Amino acid sequence: MIFPAAQIALLINGRIEGDPQAAVSSFGKIEEAKNGQLTFFANPKYEEFLYSTQASVVIINEAYELKQPVSTTLIRVADAYTAFATLLSKYQEIVQQQLSGVQQPVYIAKTASYGDNVFIGAFAYLGENVKIGNNTKIYPGSYIGDNVSVGDNCIIHPGVKIYHDCKLGNNVTVHGGTVIGSDGFGFAPQADGSFKKVPQIGNVVIEDFVEIGANATIDRATIGSTLIKKGAKLDNLIQIAHNVEVGNSTVIAAQAGVSGSTKIGNGVMIGGQAGIVGHIQLGDGAKVNAQSGVSKSIEPGKSVTGSPAYDYTSALRSQAVNRKLPELEKRVKELEALVKQLLSEKVS
Repeated sequence: MIFPAAQIALLINGRIEGDPQAAVSSFGKIEEAKNGQLTFFANPKYEEFLYSTQASVVIINEAYELKQPVSTTLIRVADAYTAFATLLSKYQEIVQQQLSGVQQPVYIAKTASYGDNVFIGAFAYLGENVKIGNNTKIYPGSYIGDNVSVGDNCIIHPGVKIYHDCKLGNNVTVHGGTVIGSDGFGFAPQADGSFKKVPQIGNVVIEDFVEIGANATIDRATIGSTLIKKGAKLDNLIQIAHNVEVGNSTVIAAQAGVSGSTKIGNGVMIGGQAGIVGHIQLGDGAKVNAQSGVSKSIEPGKSVTGSPAYDYTSALRSQAVNRKLPELEKRVKELEALVKQLLSEKVS
């Protein structure tokens, strides 16, 4: 597929500087792009490559002022990074539209149903009463359990497992190896020291426009629903425990873990490898730094770091003091010696 700069500019509401017929057929990084490729420039760290890139077309911020001439065609937009993301999404849609129909072999229960223009890849399994919406793609090797519903325009990548009774909304993307609806970690301690399993009879509900990375695990609720709300984005290798709620447009980075029944508000940002205990609340707009251990509720808008996590600004000050401890110890010893000397002179 070949696209001229003029057509690309229309898609992203851009203004062309250079040849409107400059054609591209693929994408490349600005430092590696070749003739016939499209790239973007948004990060000042890559400024030197703007003037040496071999890319045929570069998307660039409207406000950026050139420091020297460029040999490539520019498309100026309000936000180059967002515009580039929009183009990648359009390209992905075009590629995915080529996938349709049901490959063989697959297993589709007689009571299962699916909408128009779906793709169901080989070795997929659709259980009893499964409902798949229009334009949804189920890639090979996926398991869709009994009574699961998947909405319109969803992408279920290879090897995803969605257990019985779980519900996915529209425009949901789930990457390979993720498990949705496995049992929550519920065990009742017994008098003899053993543990009795508590049946997990709830489900997982994932609302519209959620994206879940590879090899994530989202446990079903003990009773009720584990809930991932509209627009949330979960990275790879994340654990969401039973009865957790993740708010609208919240983002969670890789290897983070959230314990049972914790409620995470809207627009929260959780860094990689953060650990969050159960039965607490993270208020809207809270920020949890990477590798933080959160052991108590966080008020809306507050940023925390460390383990146990506490106020971000105070933590940075403490870290600065810690780095100076050897020097401070030396100064304290010098002051103690001076005080001792002064007291000795006073006595004499």
